[in-house]
Amino acid sequence: MQQLQIRSGKWAQLEQDAKLIREQVFIQEQQIAPEDEWDAEDAVSLHFMVYDQAQPVATARLLNSNSIGRVAVLKAYRGQGIGKLLMEAVISQARTERREFLKLSSQVHAVPFYAGLGFAVHGEEYLDCGIPHIDMQMQF
Repeated sequence: MQQLQIRSGKWAQLEQDAKLIREQVFIQEQQIAPEDEWDAEDAVSLHFMVYDQAQPVATARLLNSNSIGRVAVLKAYRGQGIGKLLMEAVISQARTERREFLKLSSQVHAVPFYAGLGFAVHGEEYLDCGIPHIDMQMQF
């Protein structure tokens, strides 16, 4: 049985673990250029990590602009509800902070996942780093 733990914190606390996951998922698996992956938002975002025992397996960040980004689950851990657990923690934090809405840029294949959490498609499909995306929002 998995011993999952969710932690949130600043980039200074979680950078090493978040980078490990984002490098595997975005840079290696999805072939996103490193210069497109790392930005100034990391330093000012609230980061979320899911751990299986002490092993980091998933990450996401919540920006000051109410945007959720860099949601990633290691390939070996997908399909087990970990992404949902992670997103529920981010949504719960946003509610606690009394944010009026959340938004994200979903890869098109993940739209049903985010829709299941209460996000609705907002706008038209576009390419980001060569991958089809569409904006989604959730109102509180």
